[in-house]
Formats: sequence, C-alpha cells, structure tokens
Amino acid sequence: MAPTAPSASRAEEALKRFLLPTETIVIEVRRHWAEIFWPAIAVFVGLVIALLLDTVLPLAPAVRLIMWLAWAAVLGLFLWRILDWSMDWFVVTDKRFVRTWGVLTRQVGMMPLTRVTDMRYERPFLGRVLGYGTFVLESAGQDQALHLIEFLPDPEELYREVCELLFNPPG
Repeated sequence: MAPTAPSASRAEEALKRFLLPTETIVIEVRRHWAEIFWPAIAVFVGLVIALLLDTVLPLAPAVRLIMWLAWAAVLGLFLWRILDWSMDWFVVTDKRFVRTWGVLTRQVGMMPLTRVTDMRYERPFLGRVLGYGTFVLESAGQDQALHLIEFLPDPEELYREVCELLFNPPG
C-alpha cells in the first residue's frame, strides 16, 4: 500500500490563505469550550423554566407561543455562538501569532514574534478548574491587533511552547 500524504490540519485549512508559504505552524488550538459554557447554561435553564411554566401554569396559547419562541431565540443564539467558536483559531507559526475569528465577517489578528516585548499569562480560578487561561501580548507600547487571547486550552503547555519559540527560535 502506498503511503498517503499527511492531511492538513483543520486550522491550517482555515488559515491557508493568511499564511506565507515560508511559514510553519508550530501551535494550533481552538479556544476552550468554556467560552460557550454560560450560553449553554442559559439554554438549559431557559428550557427548564419553560417546561415548568408550561406544565404547572395554565398558559394562554399566545403566551405559550411567545415563551417557546423566546426559548428558541436563546437556542438560536447558542447555536450561533457554537458556530462562531468553531471558527475561532489561535495559531503560532515560526514567525508570528495569528488569530482568526468570525462567521460573517472573517477577522485576522496577528503579531510578529519579533515584536513581542512582554507576554503575560493569566489563569483565573474558573480557568484553573476547567483548564483554560489567557495570554496578554505587549509590543513596544503600541496598540496591537492581537493583544488579548482568552480561553486558551492547556495554557501551561502552550506557555512553555511559546516561550521556547520566543527564546529559541527555529533555525
């Protein structure tokens, strides 16, 4: 059987048009699922409340319809957040940090590795419990397109990999 060519990662496919031919992806992560945790809780609580009200109270048909339409709107917003989350990638190449996000309006933020003067790593209490953290990138006092990257999974490992890349660049 002939060997098959390695398939491109999902992030690489999503970023192909934004990367230079000479760039190599070192790290690629989708943001942590905790970003959609509270919207999921809102959908669940809304469903429980709607079911309780619909079961316990004798609601007029118009009120019942409005209640279920409101819950469907919350569910629709949650599904939109999931779609938005699925298209949000944080990538570190051998030359820069890149983040792409957005469904209808695709946005790309980047910062060259050579411009990073300071990088702070934060891990709130909920982040320690659920396994996510935040990187804060700074660059010579300038306002950058890519400054705050929240909800990064496995932040300690990412932090070590990024520090290795910043202090010991490839080549």
